Amino acid sequence: MSGEEEYRDGYEGYEDFDRLALDRSGQADAFDTIGDRYDDAFPHKEGQVEAGRWLAETLPPGSRVLDVGCGTGLPTARQLFDAGHEVVGIDISPGMLKLARDNVPEATFHHVDIVDLRVGGRYGPGGPRALGPFDGIAAFFTLLLLPRPEIPYALRTLYTALRPEGLLGLGMVESDIDDFPIPFLGNSVRVSGYLRDELRQVVRDAGFEITEEDSHAYAPASTDVPPEIQLYLNCRRRA
Repeated sequence: MSGEEEYRDGYEGYEDFDRLALDRSGQADAFDTIGDRYDDAFPHKEGQVEAGRWLAETLPPGSRVLDVGCGTGLPTARQLFDAGHEVVGIDISPGMLKLARDNVPEATFHHVDIVDLRVGGRYGPGGPRALGPFDGIAAFFTLLLLPRPEIPYALRTLYTALRPEGLLGLGMVESDIDDFPIPFLGNSVRVSGYLRDELRQVVRDAGFEITEEDSHAYAPASTDVPPEIQLYLNCRRRA
């Protein structure tokens, strides 16, 4: 297998690739507006903390970990750094990144879209500002902000950003929807999801082994956000 084939992420076959960053500009604007109200609306994150603990404790000490869609940096970037890891966070919302830098000044944060991590992308393998490779990646409730057709490509992009046998902590909301607008803290965001059997298959097809899985019923403090079932998958990149 050639190096190019080994690191192929599949985006080269996605006909809407050139529109990806533009399509997500509205999502970024919404989270800029939401700001630190996000943590107020989601005050209890036991499932995410538990999934972050698995990542923090399973990785070797001093690992490089990417927090995709880091938001305010709480709890995951803070948790990973406190466990002794080198943390890099990315987000498309400048407002969220400002909060993350304040909350976890010891980590490094970049205004980067997950698409830019693709092979040959500016921040991806072979790119001029490549951030990886990483020993572990946290992606908690980030991929659900993508249209469904993009999620398999995004997972493959995360696969290419990981070292062989690297770990992925993935959090999603169980739902059978695609790019569906929902009210969220006075804004509208578009979300997608899978039922758990289909999610497992999509993750496996992207090259990951699922080593453990958990689910939590969650009722946000905000009255305009409905209760949800959160799914957490602990994954390992297959060689």
